[in-house]
Amino acid sequence: MKIFSTWTWEQVKREKLYIFSVLLGSVLVAFVVITLGNMFYQQTKDVAGLIAVAVDPVVLRSIWISLSTALVATFVAFIFGVPLAYFLARKNFWGKSIIEGIVDVPLMIPHIVAGIALYGVFMRYGVIGQPLRSLGIVVTDAYAGIVVAMLFMSLPYLVDTAREGFKDVDPRLENVARSLGASHWRTFREISFPLAFPSILSGAILTWGRAISEFSAVLILAYHPISAPILIYEKFTSFGLRMSRPISVLLITICLVIFIVLRLPRWRKR
Repeated sequence: MKIFSTWTWEQVKREKLYIFSVLLGSVLVAFVVITLGNMFYQQTKDVAGLIAVAVDPVVLRSIWISLSTALVATFVAFIFGVPLAYFLARKNFWGKSIIEGIVDVPLMIPHIVAGIALYGVFMRYGVIGQPLRSLGIVVTDAYAGIVVAMLFMSLPYLVDTAREGFKDVDPRLENVARSLGASHWRTFREISFPLAFPSILSGAILTWGRAISEFSAVLILAYHPISAPILIYEKFTSFGLRMSRPISVLLITICLVIFIVLRLPRWRKR
């Protein structure tokens, strides 16, 4: 027993930094768990209310709008963001830090400000909105507007994460492939992209999750069609927690299930 006690104390001394980190980190984990756990616990007192919103066509449509627009925004961010991330990871040039700063701007500005800025650009007589309108494309108060707002606010997550993923790929592997006759595109397709894919996937998941949660920018640019956060806001301001909490619990549950599936180890193998 004495030997075991001595070994345990020595183990504690060796791992004290990790123990200290766990203790401090547990505060943040507990903060999230308590906040969400309390909401789920309170909702268990009104299971009928949760069932009611789960079969409400208006609620289901709003959740579908949020999920689908977030998926489209993530796809657009992927198509344009991955090439940009690869370029930023592989090339050094004057103004690189400026471009990286521009990409990260949505992280630093209030979301309501972003919504006003987007509205000024995409409204009927906006710089982009007017020519699009002449082509029959309407962004404000439209499905496309939700996608635009989500894309603007969430794109840094994909670009930044993908960039770090490409940086972790050893350039020597690419050079060897090129020296053996592989084209630049083939090298990217068969070496760079697969090795960076776990980071790209993580960035895509974060982008999608951030897009779903967007409220303020969507509120300004595209109040209609009503997405889930907008509907929750309406229910809360009109009826309080009794009507808004069940929708919130349903949305969180759906998102958690999707996040768990996407983060399964088999999807994240190199």
